[in-house]
Amino acid sequence: MKAAVFVEPGKMEVREFPKPVIEKPTDAIIRVVRACVCGSDLWWYRGISKRPAGSTTGHEAIGIVEEVGSAVSNVKPGDFVIAPFTHGCGKCPACKAGYDGNCMNREKGANGGYQGEYLRFINADWALVKIPGQPGDYSEEQLNSLLTLSDVMSTGYHAAYNAEIKAGDTVAVIGDGAVGLCAVIAAKLLGAKRIISLSHHEDRAKLTTEFGATDIISERGDAVVEKLLSMTEGAGADAVLECVGATSALQQAVKLARPGAIVSRVGIPETEPSSNEYFWKNVGLRGGIAAVTTHDRDHGLLDAVLTGKINPGKVFTKRFTLDEVQDAYAAMDHREAIKSLLVIE
Repeated sequence: MKAAVFVEPGKMEVREFPKPVIEKPTDAIIRVVRACVCGSDLWWYRGISKRPAGSTTGHEAIGIVEEVGSAVSNVKPGDFVIAPFTHGCGKCPACKAGYDGNCMNREKGANGGYQGEYLRFINADWALVKIPGQPGDYSEEQLNSLLTLSDVMSTGYHAAYNAEIKAGDTVAVIGDGAVGLCAVIAAKLLGAKRIISLSHHEDRAKLTTEFGATDIISERGDAVVEKLLSMTEGAGADAVLECVGATSALQQAVKLARPGAIVSRVGIPETEPSSNEYFWKNVGLRGGIAAVTTHDRDHGLLDAVLTGKINPGKVFTKRFTLDEVQDAYAAMDHREAIKSLLVIE
C-alpha cells in the first residue's frame, strides 16, 4: 500500500508499505477514503519540532472498515466510519469523564499513519464513529465536513465546550486557521450572541463571518486588546478561545478576558506562559486534547453535519491526491490553503 512519510523538514514522500494487519483483538483495519493535513503537522514539517525520518504521517481520516478483531462488535466490515485521532477505549476514567483525548489505554504512536491507503486503528469498538450509509451517498462537500469530525471540528468544539460558553455570551477567538474557524462554528452552536474573530487575512475573515463571527478584529499587538475592550465597554470577553498554541496568544488571551472568564486553549503550546496575570484577573485556563469521539457522538457534532446545520468542510480550500502530498504540505506552509484535503480513493 502507499503511505506518506516524513523525509526531512520541508520534504514529504509517498512510499510503499505492507498493508497493516490485525495485531490485537481490539483492532480494525480501515481503507482510507479521505485524509488531510493538520496545522500541527507543520511544526515538524518546518523543523520546529522533531520527528523521525521515514515515519508515516497524518491523524485525520474517514474510511471503510475492512476487517475487525475478535473483541470488536460495534463496527463491522463495510461500515463507513470517522477515525478519530484520539483512539479512546470508552472504559478508563478519562473516557468515562468525557475526555477520550486523554484515554489511558492508548498505545504509543497510535495516532499516526492516516495519510495512506490503509490504517490499523486501535480501540476500534468504542472509538470509531459510524456514519450512516456509504461514501457514495454523500456529496463532496458533505464528505469534507465528515472528515473534519476526525479532528479539526471536534477540536474547535473542544475549545468552546471547555470555555463553558452560555447563550448570550461574547466570545473572542484567537486564530483564523482551520481550528479557529471551527471554534467559531462551535461558539455559535453553544449559543454565543457575539463572536469576535481575530483575523489578519481577508479570505479567512470572510469564511469566519460565514461561519458565524459577528465582528472581525484585524489589528495586531496591543491594538487588538484596545479594540476589543472598546467593543465590550471595557469589560472584555466572557470566553476566549486560543486556537494558535503560541505563548504570545495566551498572553494576549488573558488581556481580552473579563474577570472571571475562562480562556480555553487547544493550540499545542510551544512553552508555558506565566500564570500570574491569570491569577490577578481571576481568569481560568482550561483546554487540551480534544475528546473527538465524545463530541462527535454525545455532543451532536455528527448529527449537526448530517442535518446540514454546520458545514465545517469549507475549511478545505485545496484538494490533492495522495501522490501530491508534498504539494499539500507546501500549500499550507505557504498559506496558500487554509487546510489541505487528501483524496485517497
